[in-house]
Amino acid sequence: MKSETEEHRNFVTIALTEIKGDTERVKVIVEKNEKWLVKLNGRVRDNEVAISRIKGIGGTLSAIMIVILGWFKIGNFK
Repeated sequence: MKSETEEHRNFVTIALTEIKGDTERVKVIVEKNEKWLVKLNGRVRDNEVAISRIKGIGGTLSAIMIVILGWFKIGNFK
């Protein structure tokens, strides 16, 4: 005949075992997410560099076009 204390001890042991298993699963998922975020941040950084390059080229081309239009005095600037 088991006492209530032994039954409670068994219940707590089982519950802690389940919690430990869940904790290990969460740890694996978090590590997986961290790896994915590192990869994603690399992609975002590459895209930011490309966008900055496009903005720089666009600004330069716009400035050149303005200079050319001013040079040849195309249009009426009144």
